This record gives sequence, structure tokens and C-alpha cells, in this order.
Amino acid sequence: MNLSRLDLNLVVALRSLLEERNVTRAGQRVGLSQPAMSAALARLRRHFDDDLLARVGGHYELTALGQVLLDRTATAYDVLERLFASQADFDPVSESREFKLIASDYAVAVFGTELARVVHEEAPGIRLRFTQPPTTIVDDTATLLSTTDGLLMPHGVVSDFPATDLYQDRWVFLVANDHPSVEDRLTRQDLARLPWVTYQRTYDAPAVRQLGMLGVEPRVEVSVDSFQLLPLLVAGTRRIALIQARLARLMTPLAAVRVLEPPYEAVPLREAMWWHPVHTHDAAHIWLRETAARVGRRMADEHDTPQPS
Repeated sequence: MNLSRLDLNLVVALRSLLEERNVTRAGQRVGLSQPAMSAALARLRRHFDDDLLARVGGHYELTALGQVLLDRTATAYDVLERLFASQADFDPVSESREFKLIASDYAVAVFGTELARVVHEEAPGIRLRFTQPPTTIVDDTATLLSTTDGLLMPHGVVSDFPATDLYQDRWVFLVANDHPSVEDRLTRQDLARLPWVTYQRTYDAPAVRQLGMLGVEPRVEVSVDSFQLLPLLVAGTRRIALIQARLARLMTPLAAVRVLEPPYEAVPLREAMWWHPVHTHDAAHIWLRETAARVGRRMADEHDTPQPS
């Protein structure tokens, strides 16, 4: 494909046409007349050798190729938008823009809240938008990173992309305050016999893999898409849950649970901020990464390896 022969304005038209599925509305969305958008559709049909939009009754539906292009076009548009928004200089005091960060509810609670506080104080025009990681994070990391400003994720899940370390954490267990068969410590036998509450996404796998290597197969009774819900689902039950120590310290006052050490040497958790190489030399992203690293260092200085309460 010779990109020099392509009109990148067609990316804008293609996205609008595929999402609106109506030539008139697509033109209104991007500021083109109906004849101009019809001409763009004709050019796109010739390029792809496909109708893209097929009339069914009184409306249009996407062809099979149009359906495939729908997500790809949105991704390409986002990448182009970020590419041409790059800048040589960035003044956080005067700039006004939004950074999108992908992070679990754990990372937002433990790190994101402090990052947001610092940004609020130092860069009043900067907005942060946190979104949950999709289940495809491991399968399509490059595409994910190309459409966001940063990914907060521990080491051991993604690799081969630039990252800056933020802080360390460790894994502990939660049990109910009134658990009928667990006193002041857990045993490996307890881990095998007691029901579990687990975080259901796959990218906490390093900690789960370690259990498998120890011969422990968690008997999962409840799984949930939120680390912060684990204490509530442990309280008043016989269940146990594996959770990060920093989050446990925040959540234990809110639920009738207590923190216990693992009956093995648990692998540490090293949280990092990952980004796509296209952002490496962008001034705004450099400021964001440096600010995040500074917040992480402050967390390490104040609460180095937090202890359970």
C-alpha cells in the first residue's frame, strides 16, 4: 500500500459513514455536503472494492467488510488524532487537554487518586480519564496502547513496550473478622479448602500462577470485576481473597475483615506506567510520565512496603 497516494481525509469520512450508516448524517457530522459525502463514499467503495454500506429496505447496513473496518477505522482515527496533536513544548500551567489512562480500580484507588490530586494542584487545565482495561489487553497490547496515553499495570502482564516504574506493593489475604476456622494465620491447607473470592480478569495472573506452582488450586465461589469489592464479599463469610496490601489498608475500615500474611513468600507487585513508543518524545506525555513517576516515588517514601493493620 502506497500511503502517499491516499487522502487521509477519507479516514474521517469512512469513520463517519460506518458509524452513522447514513450519507446525509455522516456529512453533517464532519461538515460536508451530501454530494461531497456521496463522492467520498464512492471513492471508498472503489478503494476497498466493496459497497461498505448496503441498502436494506429503507436504511443502510454495513457489509461484512464494513463491519470489520468499523473498529479499525475508529482506532486509526484515534492514532492519527494523537499523532497530529503531538507538540514540542508543553506548559502544564496553561495547557488544557485530557489524558486517558487505562487502569484497574485498584490502581485508581491506590495511585490514581494521588496523581489526580497533584495534577489538580499543578495543572488546573488538565483532565484525567480513567478507564478499565479490556479483556483483550494481553492479546492486542499494541492497539490498546496506540489509542491511549498510558496503561497502569504491574510487571509480568505486558512486555516489549516502554514503561516507567511507579511503586511496589505486595499480596495479602483477607478473611472475615469472625471467620469460624481461621485465627491469626492461614495455612496452605486453608488456601485449598476454603472458598475464594477472586478478581475475574486474567491479568492478575502472576499471583495466581504462583499459587499453581505451589500446588494450590483456588476453589472459586465468587468472581468479580473489581478489586474494591473483594472485602465486601469476604465479610461475614468463610471466603478468603488475595488482595494488594495498599488497597487492603484503604478498604479494611469499610468492611468487617482482617488482613493476614500469605503462608508462602508471595511475589511482589511492581506497578508501572506503560505507553506506546509513538508517545516517547512527545512533550505532553513526557510531563505526564514524569509527574506519575514523581507521585510513585513519593508513595514509596511515605509507605514503603505497607504493613497490614
